[in-house]
Amino acid sequence: MRKVLIANRGEIAVRVVHACADAGLTSVAVYADPDAGALHVLLADEAYNLPGSSAAQTYLDVGKLLDVARRSGADAVHPGYGFLAENAAFAEAVLTAGLSWIGPPPRTIRVLGDKVEAREIARRVGAPLVAGSDGPVPDAAAARAFAREHGVPVAIKAAFGGGGRGLRVVRHLDDVGDAFASAQRESLAAFGRDECYVERFLDRPRHVEAQVLADAHGDVVVVGTRDCSLQRRHQKLVEEAPAPFLTEDQRRRVHESARAICAEAGYVGAGTVEFLLGQDGSLSFLEVNTRLQVEHPVTEVTSGVDLVQAQLAVADGERLPLRGDPAPVGHAIELRINAEDVGRGFLPSTGTITTFAAPSGPGVRVDTGVRAGSVVSGDFDSLLAKVIVHGADRQQALRRARRAAAEMEVGGVATVLPFHRAVLADPDFAGPDRLGVYTTWIESEFAARVEADPDFAQGTAAPERRRVVVDVDGRRVVLGLPADLLAGLAAGPAGAGGGDRGAPGAEEDGAAVTAPMGGTVIRWLAEPGSRVAQGSAVVLLEAMKTETKVVAHRDGVLEPRVAAGDRVDAGATLALIEA
Repeated sequence: MRKVLIANRGEIAVRVVHACADAGLTSVAVYADPDAGALHVLLADEAYNLPGSSAAQTYLDVGKLLDVARRSGADAVHPGYGFLAENAAFAEAVLTAGLSWIGPPPRTIRVLGDKVEAREIARRVGAPLVAGSDGPVPDAAAARAFAREHGVPVAIKAAFGGGGRGLRVVRHLDDVGDAFASAQRESLAAFGRDECYVERFLDRPRHVEAQVLADAHGDVVVVGTRDCSLQRRHQKLVEEAPAPFLTEDQRRRVHESARAICAEAGYVGAGTVEFLLGQDGSLSFLEVNTRLQVEHPVTEVTSGVDLVQAQLAVADGERLPLRGDPAPVGHAIELRINAEDVGRGFLPSTGTITTFAAPSGPGVRVDTGVRAGSVVSGDFDSLLAKVIVHGADRQQALRRARRAAAEMEVGGVATVLPFHRAVLADPDFAGPDRLGVYTTWIESEFAARVEADPDFAQGTAAPERRRVVVDVDGRRVVLGLPADLLAGLAAGPAGAGGGDRGAPGAEEDGAAVTAPMGGTVIRWLAEPGSRVAQGSAVVLLEAMKTETKVVAHRDGVLEPRVAAGDRVDAGATLALIEA
């Protein structure tokens, strides 16, 4: 192996570029039109354009990727995570082209990517399981029948997906139809297939997973455990390693089950076996992610194993350097820095990053795909960076994480940093004797705190705030003030009443339904010309692979101003609701 095509973008592409450099390999980046100036493009040894702006036109286009591999002379492909990383057909196409595939064999991807088949493997090796459908269900009626038989809540899951995409938790029978259709749409957009299956959903579970490494010589090791319970919309926001507050028996069962599942499936490379841990201490197999996880760095810093380097070595036919599962050293926490507005329900945020100040100091690592000047579009995932901290124990890691979150500054787009700063001090997460959070804790408990706390409203404005240093009685004080307020002060009295706020016709009559974020109109949920009630959903928007329902702000008659498929900016008028 000499030259690696990285079939991805953003933070993970940068991570693989660095690993290639460490291994003495040449890295080849690819980029969609909006990513022409992206960090991974600038850092790679070579970079090639994938004409187009959407994922389907670029990072999901197998023909374009293989053409770049041919033109660049690459002899291997690293898929990163997301996009085609768990696509068996892409892996086969890479191998058929005579290239090395840095991942598990296509057959293994296919078997474990089929969540129903993965459950059968887990059953065969004796891993714990909850009740689920015997295969993908044909329609919403079949999903509803399963929910009637087994009771709610149930989880509707993409049969060929992962990472929380195409996953909907349903707590009321009447919601099964809409949830099934939404899971199908998201699965099709993310993975190119829309089959879904149904299983019982454990209420208030923790999310615990095992990092596995396997080589082509039959060696399988579990490098460590992680806890990824802090999630919103089934996407992780905070991860830590090793998973805290597990009993020795629980940890042993996670290790043994993960190893047995991967050995049974003929796994090669890096992969993750995920479990749910119920409040009663029961474990249930969830799925296998046949790729590198976003949260892999917390395992790297606690195990001393460079997982990407291990992927490269295994793909080149080498044996694993490990003999047995390594014992963790210290504790690590990862904060995912997403471009999302906490104060507005974690809505995606787009724009140009004006400031990017990363934290530093002992035990702090930052993996990122952006810098000041980078443009965050609605076409791709919202992840900007990951802050990974390592301490001698969990309490030191928490202290370092608080310091890192306080130091980090991102301007120009809203980020989840206000959430991180709050949750790192929350006793449900930071308690010394138990972990009180669970996979829906943010929606169930934390969301109410956001609504009641003005700091989060200020946090949403943070991209438009500036720091000002003043002396108060000789003491240095740093103030964060809105940029428009500072601009007004700088303009002086003449500018204080500026603008056309009082100009005739400037006031709106309140009829407009506006886009809460930039994105694409998926479909209208109410007919044009129909009467809608305040609070009812009228249109579905998608940005950064996330669907958001926009609701009517008052009663009236709906008059759409945009059509399905249209791209809109934040604040754009979607419709009028005439009283």
